[in-house]
Amino acid sequence: MKANVGGLDKWARILIGSVLVGLALTGAIGLWGWIGLVPMLTGIFGYCPAYSIFGWSSCPLKTEQ
Repeated sequence: MKANVGGLDKWARILIGSVLVGLALTGAIGLWGWIGLVPMLTGIFGYCPAYSIFGWSSCPLKTEQ
């Protein structure tokens, strides 16, 4: 798995996922809040399968030396 999630995208996924899971844990929203695990885990691991399918990446380009 090559990293394809980086920078602001990574932190936004972790934040939004954590908020959804936190709201599900407190009962503020229903069971659907557990879907927040998906963006949270893709942000933590830096890899998004959907990005791979479409050939997208939010990682900065590395310069070859």
